[in-house]
Amino acid sequence: MHSEEIEIRTGGAEVVHDLTDRCARFLSDADAGDGLLHVWVPHATAGLAVIETGAGSDEDLLAALRELLPADSRWRHRHGTPGHGRDHVLPGLVPPYATVPVLGGVMALGTWQSICLVDTNVDNPVRRVRLSFLAG
Repeated sequence: MHSEEIEIRTGGAEVVHDLTDRCARFLSDADAGDGLLHVWVPHATAGLAVIETGAGSDEDLLAALRELLPADSRWRHRHGTPGHGRDHVLPGLVPPYATVPVLGGVMALGTWQSICLVDTNVDNPVRRVRLSFLAG
């Protein structure tokens, strides 16, 4: 297995950060053939989504999360920015992992699919992401 941890700077705003190009570079550096790419976010307040980006879906996802998980005082988990408890619920809806088939060193993603870090926690501007390739 080949594995690497990368650092992503998400800043102080909610973000859907496209990791697809970084994942492709990782597979190239690993000289990957057929197997599985596993992406893992070791944080309690971030997740991973395989979605279309650039056509508004990323902003739609953040808008839906704001509606489902409003940043208000309803949350029992209370530290950090007001409403931060919602960030701890996020991984229950947007899991902290994704696994993608790799064929001939290329991710078998659909035409419009991208691997994205979803981060609504404005208190944590730096994230770690673990990329692992398991050869088939």
